[in-house]
Amino acid sequence: MRCVPTRWFGVLATIALLVMLSSCSSQPVVTAAAQKDAAFYWSAAKECYMAGDYLKAIAHLDHLTEAGNPYNSRALPFAVVLTSGVASGYMELADYYAAGAKANKRKATIFQSKAADYRALANHVVLLFAEDTRKLSQVEGDSIQLAFGPPKGNFAEPVLLTQISHGMIPAQTDEEAALQFALDRGVLLSVCDSAGAPNNLAKAGELLQRGEFLVRRSKFTKAVADQLQKESQLYARNKLDDSQKMEMLRQMSRDVVKDPGASRTAMAMQVPSR
Repeated sequence: MRCVPTRWFGVLATIALLVMLSSCSSQPVVTAAAQKDAAFYWSAAKECYMAGDYLKAIAHLDHLTEAGNPYNSRALPFAVVLTSGVASGYMELADYYAAGAKANKRKATIFQSKAADYRALANHVVLLFAEDTRKLSQVEGDSIQLAFGPPKGNFAEPVLLTQISHGMIPAQTDEEAALQFALDRGVLLSVCDSAGAPNNLAKAGELLQRGEFLVRRSKFTKAVADQLQKESQLYARNKLDDSQKMEMLRQMSRDVVKDPGASRTAMAMQVPSR
């Protein structure tokens, strides 16, 4: 099967997947054989998305986001939405663990270590998000095609995440569940924002149920700009403390809004290495 739902066996397994993903991000689809494989990668990406295996979906989409690929205009917006949502999920989960460190001072080191792990993962995916955002100039026209179905998850805060923020150390299976909850929620918010239906799953679901929904480019890029601004906070002093990356994301946010076709300044900026 192209996408067997992955259990979250911990941070190291996720890092390994991200390393694989980053290694293929520099390999554009150019050969005739790769062009024939494009349909497979597109179908597999949507299958993994529906299964909630977002990292595998991103890895499949990574084969389709170079100029000239027949799926480029659909794969790029999809990749932007997913990388944005996954990064947001990691960031939110890290914040829950950081809160847990304050609530449970005797076990603060354990919570702080988990927060640091998830922020490191968020860093990888935020920079993938920035790379995909830089490529949006390849997608022409006044509309952006969202060619994927409604997301999983819901807006309610899971009890498990609340418990973590209150200083309760989760069992391994609960930690994996908390990660999936956070990623589902991050992707859900990203999808709704990108579809022009912030915090409105019913409306977003109705729009995306059609399978091929066109959203105004200005709405889509506004959602991207907001997410860039939000995720720049990952690099604040009390988190990863990287002013260069923070400013890069903020500049991209400003430029994406000014030029819906693509950010001339941001597209020219080199995304720092992951």
